Amino acid sequence: MSNYDQEPENQEGVRLQKALSAAGVASRRASEDLITKGRVKVNGKVITELGSRINPLEDNVMVDGKPVQMDPDRVYFAFHKPKGVVSTMSDEKGRACLADYFIGMDRVFNVGRLDAETTGVILMTNDGQLANQLAHPSYEVEKLYVAKVKGVLTRVEIQRLKDGVRLEDGLAKADSARILDQNDAFTLVELVLHSGKNRIVRRMMEAVGHPVIDLTRKSFGPLRLANLKAGQFRELSKLEVSSLMQVGQAGEKSRRR
Repeated sequence: MSNYDQEPENQEGVRLQKALSAAGVASRRASEDLITKGRVKVNGKVITELGSRINPLEDNVMVDGKPVQMDPDRVYFAFHKPKGVVSTMSDEKGRACLADYFIGMDRVFNVGRLDAETTGVILMTNDGQLANQLAHPSYEVEKLYVAKVKGVLTRVEIQRLKDGVRLEDGLAKADSARILDQNDAFTLVELVLHSGKNRIVRRMMEAVGHPVIDLTRKSFGPLRLANLKAGQFRELSKLEVSSLMQVGQAGEKSRRR
């Protein structure tokens, strides 16, 4: 039974302050203060009346300009995908896959993919709307990678990565690129890009003559890998979910222009 199930049957929707409290925004009393101070919007309209009711599963609610997930059944996890695990919820070849780490959560699925040999953060959720927004090809989420590559990467090659390298499926550019560490055998390089093309970092580094030895995705939009160990996952905070919703909504708006 959800936090909304106790509302009287003859009333439509849920009181806004109760919905905000159930969503973890603030206590009931503090939520009332947010409303009366004009800090809450429902479907783009400022609401100041405490008697206002909403449909938590359909209405778009924002507090201080930030979206709030009102559906109590939605879950969000940051997962550190280990090397050798394929980014699917099943695998016909019997390889290790994401479902092996989310047993009993058959409604949860991954947003985007990492190739089997790449480690790093993947968003796991049952929120189909957000997943579609974040994964849509016309709006590519910013991603940060750290790659260990063969040889000594030069400043000229770093500039090539930022200017763009020609691949078989078009030009690929890094938003930023910088050397973190280096010796005669390898270079540790940080890359930020928006492209969601398959094996994009590996192909870009191959194109400039420095094949990838190890590759980790450190961030996906506002979602950070942080201290998660390989194979571990954690539930996202309300702030992280709100940040992801902001990114998704920005992508939705950009597609409509």
